[in-house]
Amino acid sequence: MPAEEGTAIMVKLDDLLRDRRMTLTELAERVGLTLANLSILKTGKAKAIRFSTLEAICRELDCQPGDLLAYRQD
Repeated sequence: MPAEEGTAIMVKLDDLLRDRRMTLTELAERVGLTLANLSILKTGKAKAIRFSTLEAICRELDCQPGDLLAYRQD
């Protein structure tokens, strides 16, 4: 799929934050990311994620990478 058509990887950060009653700002502070960068990830506009970032998010949200990311087949 060409990049301009979007990505098949979905980020389910909104769901996890809602389930844990945590704000994006609080998560950003806990993982040491800027709110802007975390927002880019949350909206699905990120092109990549470092494993260290993924690890920190999973640690703070007590989840697995598969809880955060999903593959959507078109």
